[in-house]
Amino acid sequence: MNKDEIEGGLRYAGGKIGKAVGDTVNRRDWQVDGVVDQVAGGAQHSYGRVRSIVGDAIDSAPALAGSARDTLKSAGRQVADGAHRGGTAAARTVEDNPLLWAAGAAILGYGFAWLLHGRRG
Repeated sequence: MNKDEIEGGLRYAGGKIGKAVGDTVNRRDWQVDGVVDQVAGGAQHSYGRVRSIVGDAIDSAPALAGSARDTLKSAGRQVADGAHRGGTAAARTVEDNPLLWAAGAAILGYGFAWLLHGRRG
């Protein structure tokens, strides 16, 4: 709790008491002063709560940033490792069956050429 929370709570409580006394003795000015103190105390208390929440968020931000950085590094490593494994597997497959891959590349090349240039003649 900070100073504004405490002072706002006390002012709010004082306003409640002031309004109750004003109601009891039927004094309009005491009633109005009590309500004003309640509203002002509530606003000051709310301001204090917001300050506390923002302060807590700022205090915890470095830890959250560090955790996010570590998570991103780990995810990046996993993606890089997966890409490396996939590339290695693809290279091994091409080395094991070079004629099959050459024939496949030739067929794809012919197909693209036919699509781009169409039938001639």
